[in-house]
Amino acid sequence: MVKAVVGANWGDEGKGKITDMLAEKSDYVVRFQGGANAGHTIINNYGRFALHTLPSGVFYDHITNVIGNGVALNIRVFFDELNSLLQQGVPAPKIVVSERAQVVMPYHILFDQYEEERLGGKAFGSTKSGIAPFYSDKYAKIGFQINELFDDELLKARLENVCTIKNTLLEHLYRKPLLDPEEIYREMAEQRELIRPYVGDASAVLCEALAQDKQVLLEGQLGTLKDADFGIYPFVTSSNTIAGYGCVGAGIPPASLDSVVAVTKAYSSAVGGGAFVTELFGDEAEALRRRGGDKGEYGATTGRPRRVGWFDAVATKYGCRIQGATEAVLTAVDVLGYLDEIKICVGYDIDGTVVTDFPVTSKLDRAKPVYRTMPGWKCDILGATDYSALPVQAKNYVDFIEEFIETPIKMVSTGPKREDIAYRT
Repeated sequence: MVKAVVGANWGDEGKGKITDMLAEKSDYVVRFQGGANAGHTIINNYGRFALHTLPSGVFYDHITNVIGNGVALNIRVFFDELNSLLQQGVPAPKIVVSERAQVVMPYHILFDQYEEERLGGKAFGSTKSGIAPFYSDKYAKIGFQINELFDDELLKARLENVCTIKNTLLEHLYRKPLLDPEEIYREMAEQRELIRPYVGDASAVLCEALAQDKQVLLEGQLGTLKDADFGIYPFVTSSNTIAGYGCVGAGIPPASLDSVVAVTKAYSSAVGGGAFVTELFGDEAEALRRRGGDKGEYGATTGRPRRVGWFDAVATKYGCRIQGATEAVLTAVDVLGYLDEIKICVGYDIDGTVVTDFPVTSKLDRAKPVYRTMPGWKCDILGATDYSALPVQAKNYVDFIEEFIETPIKMVSTGPKREDIAYRT
């Protein structure tokens, strides 16, 4: 059985906790896309962790953790993260890295920084992790699959070619120091020895697991609205964040996907640029940001303050549809307990016409939110696990969202810890 856990919105929905929780009953957990440009925050018996590359199943000794071919793998970040886990007492996890996954090269990070610098006030708000240059090279066919690192002749020849291309840009566009292919070769020779023990045919491993009726959990990064095709382009990531890509990025048959869990937060949050219709500002935003998450609404990767706003039911309904969600999880409901009234965006006013279908970005930029206001519950529900005992106002809030997004909400998260979950029947 294959289940995907994905984000319905901009990312930062709390997928890490949900994946960590669902992993307990899984045999394999697979990262299928993205790189170290976003993180999953997980709190468990070992402590508090922000995973950027490792799958969220690394805390269970019965799980095989797979980094799929769709991942942008920064080998140095991978090892820093793995060593950090070991230093905090986490037993060494089982890990398989696809031999077809491509590598974030040192110059990808440089080019990411240079381009944001060049764009200035029109920058995309990149995390400067090298993701856009990485995917550009992948589809321009000048990237490097992990297996190619182990062929010296091939590696050196291709580095010479790539550096010729990159140095033209560095000299004439960015006016930055040129790349030395020998220096990059030495660095990648070191990196290949670090990753060597983990490299394997991940697709074959997973297909064999499916033949044995094992439980496979696909873990997505970011959310629908950051998808390269269906998100708020161009303020998106450079990969496909939707469950439909999960089978491609893991190397398993499309028909093997059984269910999709779309995670959405009880309010909205986002990092980076682009349209954000329900965004709050000033004291109102800071009050929500300060209470959000387990340490406030700040990016797990960058530490940047997240943009926050009211729950956007229009965007979330769209997000669940594109993901093909069979169920949803509503996280951070406890955060809203301080409010007298809570707003939900139920439509967009675009040039005088109210729409309830999520539009393309060129129209989204002109959208103004249409709100429904609901009474708050004005009490602390942190850590509540009995859904029936929640305040009626909180249950009404969940009921309304469920009806609007047309996706059953089966779990409500009431805190950052693994056990802070209330199940709905």
